[in-house]
Amino acid sequence: MILRAKAPLRISFAGGGTDVPPYPAQEGGLVLNATINKFAWGSLRTSKDDQITVDSADMGISLSYRVGTALAFDGRLDLVKAGLRRFCDGTEQGFNIFLQSDAPPGSGLGSSSALMVALTGLMKEFRNLPLTDYETAHLAYEIERKDLGIPGGLQDQYAATFGGFNFTEFSADRVIVNPLRIRQGIVNELEHNLLLCFTGTTRRADHIIDDQSTRFREHVAPAVEGLRRQKEIAVEMKNALLQGRLSEFGQLLDEAWQAKKNLSSRISNSHIDDLYDAAKAAGAVGGKITGAGGGGYMLFYCQFEKKHRVAEALRALGAQPTDFAFEPNGMQTWRVNEPAA
Repeated sequence: MILRAKAPLRISFAGGGTDVPPYPAQEGGLVLNATINKFAWGSLRTSKDDQITVDSADMGISLSYRVGTALAFDGRLDLVKAGLRRFCDGTEQGFNIFLQSDAPPGSGLGSSSALMVALTGLMKEFRNLPLTDYETAHLAYEIERKDLGIPGGLQDQYAATFGGFNFTEFSADRVIVNPLRIRQGIVNELEHNLLLCFTGTTRRADHIIDDQSTRFREHVAPAVEGLRRQKEIAVEMKNALLQGRLSEFGQLLDEAWQAKKNLSSRISNSHIDDLYDAAKAAGAVGGKITGAGGGGYMLFYCQFEKKHRVAEALRALGAQPTDFAFEPNGMQTWRVNEPAA
């Protein structure tokens, strides 16, 4: 038996940070995001022995264990081990897992969480678990954030599971995903005018997120005000998107970036500032980092006639513009009718 899964990566428009504890429990979070046609991929092939083999194309690591082995976190594919710990209790059949992502960890596109969602989808099918989308996303969140202890928010797991454009609400014990029905013409124009660009470096988000959370707990005014403004902008941006006011959407991206930088001094750096200034000088209306900050991808809104100039300005500073389209579907699994190894 061969099982496949794919889960889309996402770009976050506004509200990022308000999904990171303890903010949702205290003030409630709001995030506006959308999934794109870049994916985390997974494949599971059952075997006739008692071995569990994991191959990561991104990390260049291959691990093999006997079924029932206690998996220790040692820095080698710990994300996958955390998932297997949850799902493999009582399993007697061996299997081989292959995992690959279209973007590296630290890209700011939620790739690690999408990979966990894809792995959860594979194991859900392998164990015949009747999980809803909400249960799948919550389980992926718990494995990554609680079992493994990686700091971060909740938006990535829900975006990868549900897919599409979503306005998501976060509270102490509840997540509500509100799918947005964006007219296709608006989606086309948004794709026409948005520019996604890799800064040239990835980053470790945990230090940034820890700093942001500490500043909120200690009631540092710029951080608290920045998070509250993020929520307001998420609402304003949602309305602009639904009504097709895309120039205003682009201006709100700029406001979201200014508010985001107040959350932690580690979110931006001189290279990111130079890229942003160059993009604005070349004609970008607004833009922002797509993840926690410090590196990864940046997203810019430009009038299409100026988009090529913005791309040239970014390339001159060592950044790498990349094509993308929006992906309407969330995590998907399917079976392949080929004989097992």
